Amino acid sequence: MRIVKGKDANRDLTSPSGMVRPTGENVRDRSLSLVEDELPGARVLDLFAGSGAVGLEALSRGARYVDFVENGESALHALKANVAALRARNKSRIFKRDALPWIQAVTAGTYQIAYVDPPYGSRKLDRVLERWREVPFADILIVEHSEHQDIPDKGKRYDFGGPTRITILRAGATG
Repeated sequence: MRIVKGKDANRDLTSPSGMVRPTGENVRDRSLSLVEDELPGARVLDLFAGSGAVGLEALSRGARYVDFVENGESALHALKANVAALRARNKSRIFKRDALPWIQAVTAGTYQIAYVDPPYGSRKLDRVLERWREVPFADILIVEHSEHQDIPDKGKRYDFGGPTRITILRAGATG
Protein backbone atom coordinates (compact mmCIF):
# COMPACT_ATOMS: atom_id res chain seq x y z
CA MET A 1 0.00 0.00 0.00
CA ARG A 2 1.33 3.43 -0.95
CA ILE A 3 0.41 7.05 -1.57
CA VAL A 4 -0.59 7.35 -5.24
CA LYS A 5 -0.30 11.07 -6.10
CA GLY A 6 0.87 14.40 -4.77
CA LYS A 7 3.88 15.45 -2.75
CA ASP A 8 4.17 12.06 -1.02
CA ALA A 9 3.57 9.94 -4.15
CA ASN A 10 5.02 6.43 -3.99
CA ARG A 11 5.66 6.58 -0.23
CA ASP A 12 4.87 3.23 1.35
CA LEU A 13 2.26 2.92 4.08
CA THR A 14 1.98 0.43 6.91
CA SER A 15 -1.01 -1.88 6.61
CA PRO A 16 -2.97 -2.96 9.67
CA SER A 17 -3.34 -6.61 10.53
CA GLY A 18 -6.54 -8.40 11.38
CA MET A 19 -10.08 -7.73 10.21
CA VAL A 20 -9.41 -4.55 8.24
CA ARG A 21 -10.27 -3.89 4.60
CA PRO A 22 -7.99 -1.10 3.38
CA THR A 23 -9.25 1.10 0.57
CA GLY A 24 -7.42 0.01 -2.55
CA GLU A 25 -5.07 2.38 -4.34
CA ASN A 26 -7.29 2.51 -7.43
CA VAL A 27 -10.40 3.38 -5.43
CA ARG A 28 -8.52 5.97 -3.36
CA ASP A 29 -6.97 7.56 -6.44
CA ARG A 30 -10.18 7.76 -8.43
CA SER A 31 -12.30 8.89 -5.47
CA LEU A 32 -10.04 11.80 -4.64
CA SER A 33 -9.60 12.66 -8.32
CA LEU A 34 -13.38 13.18 -8.49
CA VAL A 35 -13.11 15.99 -5.91
CA GLU A 36 -9.65 17.27 -6.85
CA ASP A 37 -10.87 20.84 -7.43
CA GLU A 38 -12.18 21.02 -3.85
CA LEU A 39 -9.22 19.29 -2.22
CA PRO A 40 -6.55 22.04 -2.06
CA GLY A 41 -6.78 23.76 1.32
CA ALA A 42 -9.67 21.56 2.46
CA ARG A 43 -10.30 20.33 5.97
CA VAL A 44 -10.92 16.59 5.58
CA LEU A 45 -12.49 13.93 7.79
CA ASP A 46 -11.35 10.31 7.39
CA LEU A 47 -14.09 8.42 9.26
CA PHE A 48 -13.43 4.72 9.96
CA ALA A 49 -9.89 5.68 8.99
CA GLY A 50 -8.12 2.33 9.25
CA SER A 51 -4.50 2.92 8.23
CA GLY A 52 -5.25 6.54 7.34
CA ALA A 53 -4.44 5.97 3.67
CA VAL A 54 -7.34 8.09 2.40
CA GLY A 55 -6.64 11.07 4.65
CA LEU A 56 -2.90 10.90 4.02
CA GLU A 57 -3.57 10.73 0.28
CA ALA A 58 -5.74 13.85 0.67
CA LEU A 59 -2.90 15.65 2.48
CA SER A 60 -0.47 14.60 -0.24
CA ARG A 61 -2.81 16.17 -2.80
CA GLY A 62 -3.11 19.49 -1.01
CA ALA A 63 -5.66 19.17 1.78
CA ARG A 64 -4.87 21.54 4.63
CA TYR A 65 -5.80 19.32 7.56
CA VAL A 66 -7.22 15.84 8.27
CA ASP A 67 -9.02 14.43 11.28
CA PHE A 68 -8.82 10.63 11.54
CA VAL A 69 -11.41 8.68 13.54
CA GLU A 70 -10.60 5.04 14.29
CA ASN A 71 -10.94 2.72 17.28
CA GLY A 72 -9.44 -0.59 16.13
CA GLU A 73 -6.11 -1.32 17.85
CA SER A 74 -4.20 -2.71 14.85
CA ALA A 75 -5.58 0.01 12.60
CA LEU A 76 -4.61 2.70 15.12
CA HIS A 77 -1.08 1.30 15.31
CA ALA A 78 -0.75 1.49 11.49
CA LEU A 79 -2.42 4.92 11.38
CA LYS A 80 -0.04 6.41 13.94
CA ALA A 81 2.96 4.88 12.16
CA ASN A 82 1.81 6.30 8.81
CA VAL A 83 1.15 9.78 10.17
CA ALA A 84 4.63 9.78 11.74
CA ALA A 85 6.34 8.42 8.62
CA LEU A 86 4.77 11.11 6.42
CA ARG A 87 5.43 13.82 9.02
CA ALA A 88 1.77 14.73 9.11
CA ARG A 89 1.39 15.25 12.88
CA ASN A 90 1.02 19.03 12.50
CA LYS A 91 -1.64 18.62 9.83
CA SER A 92 -3.78 16.01 11.51
CA ARG A 93 -5.49 14.74 14.63
CA ILE A 94 -6.22 11.14 15.52
CA PHE A 95 -9.35 10.39 17.51
CA LYS A 96 -9.41 6.96 19.14
CA ARG A 97 -13.17 6.81 19.21
CA ASP A 98 -16.13 4.92 17.86
CA ALA A 99 -17.18 6.86 14.76
CA LEU A 100 -20.92 6.87 15.43
CA PRO A 101 -20.95 8.64 18.81
CA TRP A 102 -18.10 10.88 17.60
CA ILE A 103 -20.06 12.34 14.68
CA GLN A 104 -22.93 13.25 17.01
CA ALA A 105 -20.79 16.11 18.31
CA VAL A 106 -19.68 17.39 14.90
CA THR A 107 -21.43 20.54 13.70
CA ALA A 108 -22.59 21.49 10.21
CA GLY A 109 -19.88 22.64 7.83
CA THR A 110 -16.95 21.51 9.99
CA TYR A 111 -15.32 19.79 7.01
CA GLN A 112 -15.18 20.47 3.31
CA ILE A 113 -14.75 16.76 2.52
CA ALA A 114 -15.51 13.63 4.55
CA TYR A 115 -14.58 10.12 3.45
CA VAL A 116 -16.66 7.44 5.10
CA ASP A 117 -15.67 3.77 4.87
CA PRO A 118 -17.52 1.68 7.48
CA PRO A 119 -17.40 -2.12 7.51
CA TYR A 120 -19.29 -3.46 4.49
CA GLY A 121 -22.64 -4.97 5.39
CA SER A 122 -22.96 -3.12 8.69
CA ARG A 123 -25.73 -0.67 9.54
CA LYS A 124 -23.12 1.94 10.50
CA LEU A 125 -23.29 3.58 7.09
CA ASP A 126 -27.04 4.13 7.47
CA ARG A 127 -26.45 5.86 10.80
CA VAL A 128 -23.70 8.09 9.34
CA LEU A 129 -25.95 9.07 6.43
CA GLU A 130 -28.81 9.80 8.81
CA ARG A 131 -26.59 12.11 10.86
CA TRP A 132 -25.22 13.83 7.73
CA ARG A 133 -28.77 14.47 6.46
CA GLU A 134 -29.66 16.06 9.83
CA VAL A 135 -26.38 17.95 10.27
CA PRO A 136 -24.29 18.12 7.09
CA PHE A 137 -20.90 18.03 8.83
CA ALA A 138 -19.13 18.06 5.44
CA ASP A 139 -19.89 19.87 2.20
CA ILE A 140 -18.94 16.72 0.27
CA LEU A 141 -19.50 13.22 1.64
CA ILE A 142 -17.63 10.45 -0.15
CA VAL A 143 -19.13 7.11 0.80
CA GLU A 144 -17.28 3.87 0.12
CA HIS A 145 -19.68 0.93 0.19
CA SER A 146 -20.39 -2.56 -1.05
CA GLU A 147 -21.93 -3.10 -4.46
CA HIS A 148 -24.90 -4.60 -2.60
CA GLN A 149 -25.60 -1.57 -0.42
CA ASP A 150 -28.08 0.92 -1.77
CA ILE A 151 -27.51 4.59 -0.96
CA PRO A 152 -30.96 6.20 -1.22
CA ASP A 153 -29.64 9.77 -1.24
CA LYS A 154 -29.32 11.60 -4.53
CA GLY A 155 -25.65 11.40 -5.29
CA LYS A 156 -23.28 10.40 -8.03
CA ARG A 157 -22.39 6.71 -7.86
CA TYR A 158 -19.19 5.25 -9.28
CA ASP A 159 -18.47 1.61 -10.03
CA PHE A 160 -14.81 0.61 -9.89
CA GLY A 161 -15.38 -3.06 -10.67
CA GLY A 162 -15.27 -5.65 -7.95
CA PRO A 163 -17.23 -5.26 -4.74
CA THR A 164 -16.53 -1.56 -4.09
CA ARG A 165 -18.70 1.41 -5.00
CA ILE A 166 -18.30 5.09 -4.26
CA THR A 167 -21.20 7.51 -3.89
CA ILE A 168 -20.50 11.24 -3.67
CA LEU A 169 -23.08 13.37 -1.91
CA ARG A 170 -23.06 17.15 -1.73
CA ALA A 171 -24.73 19.16 1.02
CA GLY A 172 -27.65 21.12 -0.31
CA ALA A 173 -27.70 19.24 -3.64
CA THR A 174 -31.15 18.67 -5.01
CA GLY A 175 -30.18 15.80 -7.25
